[in-house]
Amino acid sequence: MRTSKRTQILEAAARVVEREGVKSVTFDSVAAEAGLTKGGLLYHFASRDDLVQAIHQHLADQWEAQIAAAAGKPAHEATPTERLTAYTRVATQSATRAELLFMLEGTTTPGHAAPWDAVMERWAPPLTTTDADDPDALDQFIARLAADGLWLYESLTAARLTPQLRRAVAERIAGTLNHDDT
Repeated sequence: MRTSKRTQILEAAARVVEREGVKSVTFDSVAAEAGLTKGGLLYHFASRDDLVQAIHQHLADQWEAQIAAAAGKPAHEATPTERLTAYTRVATQSATRAELLFMLEGTTTPGHAAPWDAVMERWAPPLTTTDADDPDALDQFIARLAADGLWLYESLTAARLTPQLRRAVAERIAGTLNHDDT
């Protein structure tokens, strides 16, 4: 199946972000990466904000597809432990720089956060006040904090874990979620 022009543009934009960061997303930079003219890009996106919002949605959709693949099923069919284990594995092992940068950027603009919030709500929902007395819910939340903390640690420092150490940490985090979901 042939990739749509819009998807090609969004993938080109992700490559720009991988190399140069979110602020580098301009019509000129994305058009050049996609092999289009600025007018060709404007055909698909009326403004930079439309483009940025579409990139958020595209990357969040990719992120969710990776989590579903790691779980081997969609979120609504997975147990809470299966959902969080899959989320943990993706967040700690296969998140791209573009995904992480856009997740962070989304925290500063509520509309941009919506696609990420929807994914998180399905796969790693926040604690509720009723979870305070539920040890399993607390363990799941602590595992999510550890998974999120690992990619944030690498994003904010120059320290990079070796792939072997990264896998070991990810499996240790996921291993804390080995309780029964019955």
